[in-house]
Amino acid sequence: MIDQAAIVVASEVLPRAAPMILIGLGAFTLPLIAGRLRLPAVVLELVFGLLIGPVFLIVETGTGDAEFIGLLAELGLLLLMFLAGFEIDFERLERQGAGPLITGGGLFAAFLLAAWFGFGLLDPETTNQRVFLTLLTSAASLGIVIPALRATGRSGTRQGQLTIVTAIIAEFGSATAIVFFGVVVASGGGWRLLSVPVLFAAMAASLVVLRRVAWWYPERFERLFARDDPDEMGIRASLALLFIFVGLSLALGVEPILGAFLAGALFAYVFRNIHELETRLAGFSYGFFIPVFFINVGIGFPLSQLGEPGVLGRALALIAIAIGIKLVPALLLALRGLSIRESLGAGVLLAGQLSVIIALAEFGVELGVLDEGLEAGAILLVGVTAILSPIVFRWVSPPLEAAESRTGGTNGDRT
Repeated sequence: MIDQAAIVVASEVLPRAAPMILIGLGAFTLPLIAGRLRLPAVVLELVFGLLIGPVFLIVETGTGDAEFIGLLAELGLLLLMFLAGFEIDFERLERQGAGPLITGGGLFAAFLLAAWFGFGLLDPETTNQRVFLTLLTSAASLGIVIPALRATGRSGTRQGQLTIVTAIIAEFGSATAIVFFGVVVASGGGWRLLSVPVLFAAMAASLVVLRRVAWWYPERFERLFARDDPDEMGIRASLALLFIFVGLSLALGVEPILGAFLAGALFAYVFRNIHELETRLAGFSYGFFIPVFFINVGIGFPLSQLGEPGVLGRALALIAIAIGIKLVPALLLALRGLSIRESLGAGVLLAGQLSVIIALAEFGVELGVLDEGLEAGAILLVGVTAILSPIVFRWVSPPLEAAESRTGGTNGDRT
């Protein structure tokens, strides 16, 4: 017999029919349309959220519909940051040795320095805003860098290797620094600053334990990566680590996205060659929850504010500075044997942004260091660079044969 009370409770929790149907159709059809248009799916997901949100008001902020979508989006955000940690190729970093690491770290420092001076010209409202924008725009996106290099056969070239290492350092460094900065802003200093070192200490302890257990019982850990495991223990272990670190973050008063990011990085460090597991985990994450996050960002997009005096101008200035701080310092790669065109090509790829910067910009709004106009600029930055960065990279970089003959050939595709 159907429990009428349960139906009443479900109707109070679930959104209305129209938003539920639209979200389901959007999550399924938008990647298909994006593929036909040769656009990143995230761009259409943002536009879709914009249409059902501030344009046609099918989903209005502050309603039960928005709260339900927001709950799914929060899970999508945590999965997004977890998979961002998964992307860090520690094996590549160890294999490259100190040279590329020093180059990548130096280039990341140049991004930070250029951004600090660049946003000084934007006349930020507070020093905290200037610091946050500096860290935000100094990030890079492996989701743009690696596919573009693979598609052009440059992953194993000197240009490709230096670009990938720099992107790894920039993505990890910016995300970690932003969340640590968030703790400083939220706490105002004091004992709460110890919460981040405590979280890192928990990560280090987990690292030691996991490596020891994996060493003692390798046959049991092999099940985590089995393709035909009916219980999907690899997925379960990944999500268990994600929720444990998010729980620790909440207990310590640290932003949960740092816990999610560190959980993914820890898993990637302990268990190498996890590409099969990463593919399965990304399947349901990018298949539904992460698209809902981007749709939700579009729903909350401050469209009306862009029409206010000065807001659109500041958003466009943010985009110009964010691109410029990558292109100019990237010319320093000429000191490591790259041509000017190769150096500019690397800068173009490193200027490309995808999903993580949207999550971090939303975090900045929650902290109160970014206004909604600057958040809109960050979202527009993703839309512009996600589309143009791979295209301009192909146009700027010299023919691959010329690059190979000048550097003595490639070392093979190690991505």
